Amino acid sequence: MTLYELPDGEIGVVKSFSGEMELQSRLVEMGILPGIRIRRIRTAPMNGPIELKVRDYHVSLRQEDAKNIIIVQ
Repeated sequence: MTLYELPDGEIGVVKSFSGEMELQSRLVEMGILPGIRIRRIRTAPMNGPIELKVRDYHVSLRQEDAKNIIIVQ
């Protein structure tokens, strides 16, 4: 399952990444690492970014990038 498929309000644990190394580096800089619990808060209207809670802060992520984050529930 990917973060993109996770329903709003649900929690998952990051398992791994797919996609380019540049994207993976950016995710790590944002604190999105394998083993981290992540909550999908909501999706902005009109195919906007996804709001996430990672540790104690909120981040926004493009939907295309969320498709490259593999999670387990």
